[in-house]
Amino acid sequence: MNIGQASTASGVSAKMIRYYESIGLIKPAKRSESGYRQYSDTEVRSLRFIKRSRDLGFSLERIKTLIGLWQDTTRKSGDVKQLARQHIDELNEDISKLKSIRDQLQHLADCCHGDNRPDCPILDDLAKPGR
Repeated sequence: MNIGQASTASGVSAKMIRYYESIGLIKPAKRSESGYRQYSDTEVRSLRFIKRSRDLGFSLERIKTLIGLWQDTTRKSGDVKQLARQHIDELNEDISKLKSIRDQLQHLADCCHGDNRPDCPILDDLAKPGR
């Protein structure tokens, strides 16, 4: 199938397919005599794998590792689980940071009168040194 068909079948845009190829995440596509990229069902499965991994927030570097594990029939499932647990720990840290940011901003918004006066605790806080 051509790149448009592979894009539709995998849910990955043609632009991203070309990008993944350029960084070595997927092998360079075979070319037709007229130079068009041609993708097999196996390559589309790899693109779906990448898309799902991206949807779960894995970095491209980790996806490269996951693809290697996926293709290695002698892999240990413990290696995959360890990678997933590490990602979970990082997501939990990110969630904690985002909650803290939300709480700080919520407090500032609650302190703001939101009327026609020029004083604004939100802007005052943003302008404080060391922030």
